[in-house]
Amino acid sequence: MSSPFRKTLIVWKAIFLKDALSRFFGSRAAWVWLLLEPSVHVVFIASIYTIINSKTMQGVPVQPWLAVGMLAFFVFRRTAVQVLHSIDCSKPFFAFREVRPFDAALCRGGVEAFAMLFVSLIIVAALAVAGFNMFPDNIIICILAYFGLWFLGLGYGLISSVSMRLVPDSGFILQLLMMPMYIISGVMMPVAIIPEPYRGLLLINPVLHGVEAMRIGFWGEFYHQTGDISVAYLYAWALVLLVIGMALYQALETRLVRQ
Repeated sequence: MSSPFRKTLIVWKAIFLKDALSRFFGSRAAWVWLLLEPSVHVVFIASIYTIINSKTMQGVPVQPWLAVGMLAFFVFRRTAVQVLHSIDCSKPFFAFREVRPFDAALCRGGVEAFAMLFVSLIIVAALAVAGFNMFPDNIIICILAYFGLWFLGLGYGLISSVSMRLVPDSGFILQLLMMPMYIISGVMMPVAIIPEPYRGLLLINPVLHGVEAMRIGFWGEFYHQTGDISVAYLYAWALVLLVIGMALYQALETRLVRQ
């Protein structure tokens, strides 16, 4: 193993452990907050569907349908938000020459990948105990959708982080975009029921492809979805955002550290 690679691994390990300890044990209620947000979202929206007497969505009980869609979206959103603040949270490490801003962003995003996996497994297990079918029909599609959304969130977070430092107010705008993104990503309404030409416009959003792909992975045999969902499209967007984000970090590294 080459010396530079060994040093990089040591840097990543140190930052990852620091971020993990902060994320999971930063406060007494850290674990509670990790689980509370997606759980409250699922319960609240499921209650609304129950009130309007809608028990299934595209052939799937509404509770697990909502839970899987929301968890998929939170993989993207939480990763993007954590990476957005990675530089501010890792400033003490920049005193060491070996630590670069991208290291901090990557490790913070990695911590969020583990956090959301843990949260997702708990919520899926709880729904299974409640009597719902939560065993995926195609676990490979679920894994691809999960990491596709994570890569997309990582790229979005990298670009947002740089934008916020070049134009301070842009950070608020980029975070505000998460609300309409939540609505147009198929979290609360399946894309298959949206008429054309609006469906085509919504399908431009790569997050929607990840959310729907996750549901297809769980209930592919009887979940009636549009045939336009593409995991390859999700990864294409993720690759573009990652390349742009990494290029910005490389070009503006000195400025990111000093600010």
